[in-house]
This record gives sequence, structure tokens and C-alpha cells, in this order.
Amino acid sequence: MDIQFLVERIEALVVNGRKVPMTSQVILEQAAILDLIDQLRVAIPEEVKQARRINQESDRVLSKAREEAEQIIGAAQEQAALLLQDQSIIRQAETRSQDVLDKAQARAEETMHGADQYAADVLVRLESDLVKTLSVIKKSLEVLEERRAEPQGQEPLVR
Repeated sequence: MDIQFLVERIEALVVNGRKVPMTSQVILEQAAILDLIDQLRVAIPEEVKQARRINQESDRVLSKAREEAEQIIGAAQEQAALLLQDQSIIRQAETRSQDVLDKAQARAEETMHGADQYAADVLVRLESDLVKTLSVIKKSLEVLEERRAEPQGQEPLVR
């Protein structure tokens, strides 16, 4: 279940709840709120698992990029070693080897940057969702605490 969706459902319950006359308080259906809070508890670990999977995927992509870079560098070094027989070939080999190394390094950096950016974007989005969820939970707890603080003699206006 999507955390954002659950937060929106809690918000809808609060917005659409019955208003207590002459106050800013709202009467909420306890079972509905508690059900949504339980769903949030289940959904949050799933979001954390998704973030972990994304981190693992970025580590895998970085590792693969390093391996590819090492393979390209190894191939370039082997090729350079074979071409050492002639001076003009040596100069060409050095130039080409450097190009291959530069391209491999650029490709590895680009891949690492992309993976880091993707992971950062997902984590920022997850952080935002968690902050919103926490805010809604805190507000809900405040409402529940306010209800508990009401005088025991008064019955809430719930039908």
C-alpha cells in the first residue's frame, strides 16, 4: 500500500469528520483512523525495503561499471603491449589506450553519478513521504490525546 495514499485517506477522514460546535475539533471514527494507522505501519517497512533494494541495485550498477572499466582497461593494456614493436604504432597505441581509458572512466563516472542520483531521488521522495506520514500521525495522536483530555462526564457527539 502506498504511504501517500494512506496519508491522504487519513487527511480525508479528518477533513470530512464531524465538527464539534463552536470549536475547531473534529469527531473521527476511531476504528477507521486506527485501521489506517495499522496500514501505515505495514506500508512503511515496505517503503524501507524498496529503498534498500534501490541502494543494492545502485551498488550492483556501480560494481558492474567498475568491472567493465577494468575489462576495458585490461583490453587496452593488452592491445598496447602487442603494439610496442614499432615507434609509430607505439604512439598510436598510447593515444588510443588513453582514449579508451578516458571513455571508460567517463562512462564509469556517468554510471555512478546516475545511480547515485537515482538513489538520492528515491530516498528524498521516501523521506518526504515519511515526514508527511509522521506529521499526520502526530496530528492524529494529538487529536486522540485531546479526546482523552475531555472531561469524563461528557459524552462525545458521536452517533
